[in-house]
Amino acid sequence: MNILIANDDGVFAPGIRALANALRPLGRVVIVAPESERSGYSSALTLDRPLRPIEIEPDVWAVNGTPADCVYLSMNGLFDFQFDLVVSGINSGANLGDDVLYSGTVGAAFEGRLMAQPAIAVSLAGSNVRSYQSPHDYAIAAKWVHDFIAKGLPQVPPRHILNINIPDVAELRGTLVTYQGRRSQSKPITSHVDPRGRQVYWIGLAGEAVADPVRSEQNLQSDFYAVANGFVSVTPIQMDATNYGVLASLQQSLNN
Repeated sequence: MNILIANDDGVFAPGIRALANALRPLGRVVIVAPESERSGYSSALTLDRPLRPIEIEPDVWAVNGTPADCVYLSMNGLFDFQFDLVVSGINSGANLGDDVLYSGTVGAAFEGRLMAQPAIAVSLAGSNVRSYQSPHDYAIAAKWVHDFIAKGLPQVPPRHILNINIPDVAELRGTLVTYQGRRSQSKPITSHVDPRGRQVYWIGLAGEAVADPVRSEQNLQSDFYAVANGFVSVTPIQMDATNYGVLASLQQSLNN
């Protein structure tokens, strides 16, 4: 099996190295990742300049582009063989709820799925994760991914991926299939004056998780719930964002 690994934290991130080490017993593992951090790039492709992939180690490539660029190049001629699976991660920090709209980790996985390959996005969720510097810190999550793939990935429809969030705990309680939660409105931006007297702005922090009473009554749990309670969250998400439930009523309102 040929496995492509990408991420949005950069080719030198400890999470991607831990993941590659864990998956090598399953087949050939090739890392193609941004040369530096590209968090928040979603599915963006670089169209205004050429991309220059550089093999910095055997089967480890750095690209001066986005996470989606890395997968697109890998699937469209960078290599003379085909990949069987795309794994994006392990991201340093959660990708829960509305975060998936911005996530480069999720964007890379979707780029693989658009090329008709099975794809998963994997994130390590915890308050201390962003300070981790060693692949060892991702060992539990990486082993979980290895075991998940080794026993056979669940089948999902075309243009779907599995968004996986693994809590940063010493012992995982299990795995829950979850729905994508949602957050309250993001915190306000903050404004500062830099040392040169220029006004600068920081994007506000993400809002808090919001409970969904309807889905709770249906005994469905959100990705937020799973991670907060020590479970791995596995959420099937799709490219098609059409709300088919309102198509007819919207057409009727336009015709009036």
